Amino acid sequence: MPLKWNRKVLLAKIETVYGTDAAPTGAANAVLAQNVQLQPMQGQDVSRELELTTLGPQATVPVEVHATLAFEVELAASGTAGTAPAWAPLLRACAVAETVAAGVSVTYNPVSASHESATIHFWVENTKYALVGARGTAVIRIGAQAVPKIAFTFTGLFTAPSEVAQATPTLTAWQKPIVATKANTPVFTLNGQSLVLRSLELDLANEVVTRFLIGSESVLITQKNEKLTATVEAVPLTTLDPYALALAQTAVPLVLTHGVGAGKIVTLNAPLAQIQRPSGLAEQQGIVEWPLSLVPQVGAGNDQWTLVLT
Repeated sequence: MPLKWNRKVLLAKIETVYGTDAAPTGAANAVLAQNVQLQPMQGQDVSRELELTTLGPQATVPVEVHATLAFEVELAASGTAGTAPAWAPLLRACAVAETVAAGVSVTYNPVSASHESATIHFWVENTKYALVGARGTAVIRIGAQAVPKIAFTFTGLFTAPSEVAQATPTLTAWQKPIVATKANTPVFTLNGQSLVLRSLELDLANEVVTRFLIGSESVLITQKNEKLTATVEAVPLTTLDPYALALAQTAVPLVLTHGVGAGKIVTLNAPLAQIQRPSGLAEQQGIVEWPLSLVPQVGAGNDQWTLVLT
């Protein structure tokens, strides 16, 4: 019988000990994902370079074997202020810290050390793929008249696939998303100026590397190169001049608030976003738009951006 691709289950759980399977369960750790892409056996095939008596291809040895898994989730808060959302473990495994103020807020910000890792279990039918010691990167995307999403790409240590009955996922922690609209996304400001926004992306741009040595095999995040891109309606330069700001290398605050009602609000802050050279103009429906690129700068440290859920 062929395996049906649409019969999938995805689980993820933060590890207590790096590279040790955290044993995620369907009841507590299910992921409501979209657009899943699995590469279960990445690495290299190294030629043995044998001296043979005949012409022909060389035998190879697989080395640095690991797995990658990419997917998207909907960006929605938990529905209860001060309660972490269902996607929290995924973001934490991307070198992001979580701070919970019970009943008030949950805040996420980048960190430079003590990066957490995750165990990810993925089934297609009853074929189970497991990534341990997984770390990754993410892109947060918010676009007009669209569901906000987070796109994740994880790299994990290889575990041989096996035939195991699917876990039964419980997905009640995953809240319905709120489409980005004028009413649902009430705040977008750059340098304190309210602008009409078409789309915004925050790319964490983590450098995720595999390090395979004798005595240690791991997936590490060795650098962060966050970048922001936004497409906005152009305004008179007397209102906001991105060219002058770019020439002066000025860092300005960027704030976006999405969601309405307690437990449903997500606020992205980049207090020191340096506007880079505007590369051109865009036109939509006869209206001039600015495609802007910004670099979130570090202030006191690990504060180039925050994502606050209230």
